[in-house]
Amino acid sequence: MTTTAVSPDVVADLAADDLAPGRAVTLLQRVLMPRGADPRKVRALYLDEVRSEKVHVASRSTGHLSAGDEVSFATYFNAFPAGYWRRWTSLTSVTLQLRISGTCRIDVYRSKGNGDVLHALGTTVEGQGRTVELDLDLTPFVEGGWYWFDVTADDGTIIEDAGWYADREPLRPGRLAVGICTFNRPVDCVAALQTVAADPVLDAELAAVVVADQGNLKVRDEASFPEVADQLGDRLHLVEQGNLGGSGGFARAMHETLTTTDATHLVFLDDDVQLEADSLHRALTFARFTDEPTLVGGQMLSLQDRSVLHTMGESVDRRLMKYRSAPYAAVGHDFAHHSLRDARHLHRRVDVDYNAWWMCLIPREVAEHIGLPLPLFIKWDDAEYGMRAGAAGYRTVTLPGAAIWHLSWTDKDDATDWQAYFHARNQLIVAALHSPLKRAEDIVRGNVRADIRHLFRLEYSAVALHLKAYRDFLAGPQDLFRQLPGVLAEVRAERARYSDGQVITERARIPLPQMGQDATEGMVHPPVAKRAIVRAALQALRNNVRPVQDAEGRPQVELPARDAQWFVLAQLDSASVATADGRGVTVRRRDPATFWRLARESVRLNLEIARRFPRARQQYRDSYADLTSAKNWESVFEA
Repeated sequence: MTTTAVSPDVVADLAADDLAPGRAVTLLQRVLMPRGADPRKVRALYLDEVRSEKVHVASRSTGHLSAGDEVSFATYFNAFPAGYWRRWTSLTSVTLQLRISGTCRIDVYRSKGNGDVLHALGTTVEGQGRTVELDLDLTPFVEGGWYWFDVTADDGTIIEDAGWYADREPLRPGRLAVGICTFNRPVDCVAALQTVAADPVLDAELAAVVVADQGNLKVRDEASFPEVADQLGDRLHLVEQGNLGGSGGFARAMHETLTTTDATHLVFLDDDVQLEADSLHRALTFARFTDEPTLVGGQMLSLQDRSVLHTMGESVDRRLMKYRSAPYAAVGHDFAHHSLRDARHLHRRVDVDYNAWWMCLIPREVAEHIGLPLPLFIKWDDAEYGMRAGAAGYRTVTLPGAAIWHLSWTDKDDATDWQAYFHARNQLIVAALHSPLKRAEDIVRGNVRADIRHLFRLEYSAVALHLKAYRDFLAGPQDLFRQLPGVLAEVRAERARYSDGQVITERARIPLPQMGQDATEGMVHPPVAKRAIVRAALQALRNNVRPVQDAEGRPQVELPARDAQWFVLAQLDSASVATADGRGVTVRRRDPATFWRLARESVRLNLEIARRFPRARQQYRDSYADLTSAKNWESVFEA
């Protein structure tokens, strides 16, 4: 089945005694069949069926192969990420257990960190309901690599209840609390609760589910809520509070877990994810085998294109204080086009600074030691928590094969919509708390460059929100808790003052452009040479000296989101621009007076940040304990 050349020292077939069950003690991850309704693209996350008929799926744990089928489990959810278990846990071996009915050949392969594939062992199995176990060494995986197995059916074969096991009990107990922060997504939230409640493995590990409901469309009013509430019983903690953002919702979930449950681990989940339930079990079990308490995160698959691994892990550039993909992390890999076997870049172990809170497991002792999240509303709270944990000696591991489906960033405008305020303010707060540099010249230079680029793109509202963020950062940490309940309304009101901050979704209100698409056809090609870039920027500045010809008329052109670049919009007086999700447009109008007012204020405030950063840095660090204390959070919860 495997197309890559195997090692010349192929291990001989195992004897019957070598396959006898009895060594598998703790389930690490189940081998999962796709759901019956999953399209072939999604099935590629579970089965490589290139050389077989479509496997008949009887259940999530049972698959039927026809005679002659060759099926590989070298897939995202079913291969075993041996490199991570080798590096971060106490295990020295792993056991593959399967129950087989029929006659088939099982071959196990392993990969190296560079993607080379080697044959590990193989055997022929025959019988009805026969359980076999194959022991596999974890020693040669320091730099990364996976285990997987292929099955070749000699006749009709049933595979059921397969899984990867440890030969021992975990180092520490495991009682899981699931914390969900939700805002006006009752359908999605209840769907996540149903997934958790329906899983028998999770059910045995589940201590609590804490839902922090911050919206006015209540989870309790969803039609299917009573049924799932009955399934979860007194393990369900539904808490309703005002909208305190993601940080406030997750802080409440953490606080409730620490004060009202005996859970040893808490996993944060976004309310807008689709969940593979075994991901929670995998994260919990991994954490139970680590030598030291470890945060374990799930990776992100794209909700819009479900066979695509959107990101493998995140890190933070401490000098510029920007989050980014971790070094060597694959981005946008489509398993429907390239299987795990064929993707050499997916085999190296990727180390991270933090895990986003779409799915992140936090041990109880870590939360008790380092405190609750910062009161940031949204943005940077997850990164800061991972950085804080790292500074306290607790590692974060983003575990392949543990994942959720989440809306990818390509469908969001969060750098330019109301969230722009939180990006800018919270970046500065986290820099004050975690940057190794005592001065912020690199950060403020980046801020000014970004603001000028937004101004060239006629995104005046984004810059106005940045200016508010700069002022609020300079005001110090003392008002962060007080601002939480009302800050979103302030931000939305400021954004609405500008036409580019007003999204038009009704078809009849979307204005017709003055010119057709041919008007911008030659404008969308970016300047590449340094001289061409400088020339385009100077022309953009000159354009903001001359008056606007028609300040209130129909926009000159209509642009898709991908073409709304600075070198295009800087040549125009107006344009209607599609939002990233394609649901509406904003009308952007050049206004020289606004351009220069915002530009001058950006420069002034960033110079002020550079001058005052050493003192601000000390202020925020002196307030760290107060900003993460349960007592201060309780005062907000009870308000």
